Amino acid sequence: MKITRIALYRTELPYIGGTYGWGRGNAFDTATASVVTIDTDAGLTGCGEFTPCGESYMKAHSAGVEAAARRLAPVLLGQDPRQVAQIEQIMDATLQGHGYAKAPFDAACWDLLGQSLGAPVWLLLGGKLTDGVPMYRVVPHTSPDETAAEMQRYRAAGYRHFQIKLGTDPGTDIDRLRATVPLLEPGERIFADANQAWRVDEALQVARATQDLDYVLEQPCKTYEECQQVRARTTLPMKLDECVTGLPVAQRIVQDRGAEIVCLKISNLGGLSKARRVRDYLVDNRIPVVAEDSWGGEITTATLAHFAASTPADWLINTTDLHNYNTKHTGSPGPRTEDGRLFPPDAPGLGVSPDFGSIGDPVAVFGTTPAARVAQ
Repeated sequence: MKITRIALYRTELPYIGGTYGWGRGNAFDTATASVVTIDTDAGLTGCGEFTPCGESYMKAHSAGVEAAARRLAPVLLGQDPRQVAQIEQIMDATLQGHGYAKAPFDAACWDLLGQSLGAPVWLLLGGKLTDGVPMYRVVPHTSPDETAAEMQRYRAAGYRHFQIKLGTDPGTDIDRLRATVPLLEPGERIFADANQAWRVDEALQVARATQDLDYVLEQPCKTYEECQQVRARTTLPMKLDECVTGLPVAQRIVQDRGAEIVCLKISNLGGLSKARRVRDYLVDNRIPVVAEDSWGGEITTATLAHFAASTPADWLINTTDLHNYNTKHTGSPGPRTEDGRLFPPDAPGLGVSPDFGSIGDPVAVFGTTPAARVAQ
């Protein structure tokens, strides 16, 4: 099997809740998705997606996928996409860094590998170790009353984990925590996510003022070192997220026992192939993980669902249904959700196809469409 054509699509995904506020001064109402399709001479097509949570997030932007494609497509055309490790090596040798831009190409190759074998990606990743992954739901910057109402709506839909966005200013964040954490019912958890917004002194101010509350403090400061300063001076459990960019950081976390929970964003780690290795290393060292990505539609969520399902249940905290945050689609069908849990498709590959009616025409095409595909 050989790659004959690579196409890139770009579409807008409006947030279902209107405005999504997070961190300090960050808000958006529409995210920009980039969808990659890879055609082959076997008549199979694989797909992948990258969508940032606002253009400032992870210092990544959706247009970066197109820039990467112009470097990567010439060296990927003619390659066998089933050789996912070789494809990863070729991309890394061609383009240093920019893992988020490589992630959709990596996912598309996993999709093609699964289709060629008639197997779902979760099986290729080692099997279904979690059958129905618990999901959390984000509550962005809102008033305490609105937060309480959102939590109740999500609770009625089966969610038991809630991520409360903080990072505005310490006083407001303290009030927000004091208004929301007491709303928890038995078996529920809150992750208080500052999205790197605080200085160390601000994070300590919030932590000390809410030390009596039962919640997980998530990525309070920008760097790993700053988060460790906070961690050393509070007894609150800590979850690290944005600073987890690859295996070297994971190795530091294990060495330092630097977090109770580690969030693994597939795109932040450079794609499914790299995320799998980081996950397995952390789990082998008895650190539980969250399976996640920055944002996205059905294609991103399908990739995420396979990744989450192939994670040992005892070491998987939760995941999320990103495709249900949007009013538009990138693919079909979306992974099934039921009673607050996410289920991966059992169809071959990722089990999702691009929704061309929604994503429109390609913004860039490399190579030619095989005759077998034209005839379909």
